[in-house]
Amino acid sequence: MNRPLILGLTGSIGMGKSAVAAMFQGLGVPVFDADGAVHELQGPGGACVAPIERAFPGTTGPQGVDRQKLGAAVFGDPEALRRLEAIVHPEVAEMRRAFLADNADAPLIVFDIPLLFEKTGRHGLDAVVVVSAPAEIQRQRVLARPGMSVEKFERILALQVPDAEKRDRADHVIDTGTSLADTRHAVQRLVHALTLLEERPGEK
Repeated sequence: MNRPLILGLTGSIGMGKSAVAAMFQGLGVPVFDADGAVHELQGPGGACVAPIERAFPGTTGPQGVDRQKLGAAVFGDPEALRRLEAIVHPEVAEMRRAFLADNADAPLIVFDIPLLFEKTGRHGLDAVVVVSAPAEIQRQRVLARPGMSVEKFERILALQVPDAEKRDRADHVIDTGTSLADTRHAVQRLVHALTLLEERPGEK
């Protein structure tokens, strides 16, 4: 029985993963945004708001979860983080299952997973694509963000699997250190190659 080829999309901070995800969508490839799912679940009326408030009193309000307050409640506390993940992860998994069901006829779908190597792993994925750029370009992009500092950037990097290791563990790498046009062509080539593979008889 045919099913979509499932591609995991990931990359470290500032590598251009969101831009590449948008390029996949622009080519008609359904993209499941894990971060977007979490924001929806924690936003006004989201399924995770009430259980998070019960577990971490005072961290929610009319607009849903106050991410700063929740972050302060779990920062540096592995047990608190596990309790939060036990609330959020099953809900994200349910949204992912619904997304798969809705796109069961697509030849290719993408799961946009920021912490694929750090947290979720490759389970359920047919292949992984890593979005990457030279370290200096990454640094320039991240430090240009509002509220970002060198210290904060270095703390984030320390929590992420190094880019070189991600590239080594990837099935495909998309380079965003070039022009947008070059990156878009690389995404087009990958989609074309994977879609052809998916359509060949006997590959299932």
